[in-house]
Amino acid sequence: MAIVTLDQMKAQLNVTSDSDDDLITNKIAAAQNHIERLLGYRIEESYGNADQDPVPPSLAEAVMQLAAHWYENREAVIVGVTAIPMPLGVREIIREYRDWSF
Repeated sequence: MAIVTLDQMKAQLNVTSDSDDDLITNKIAAAQNHIERLLGYRIEESYGNADQDPVPPSLAEAVMQLAAHWYENREAVIVGVTAIPMPLGVREIIREYRDWSF
């Protein structure tokens, strides 16, 4: 189950139309899956259940940032723009919660 709702993601994207709901839902699932692989665990198995801490808002933010990036940039290459990674972005958030045990 996704830790970010479609409505939360649409608010992040400032999207009011329902025409991209399936696409946005897929971006949420893909972003969460990617982040979980980087973390080394499934978020909903570690947070959010009755006997666990709630999902950290920063992990939900990481999912939304990555899903928004993939929604806005649907190709593998961006041409004609200068971009730099956002400080305190997805990688920094993930680093705080990563399971470093081997």
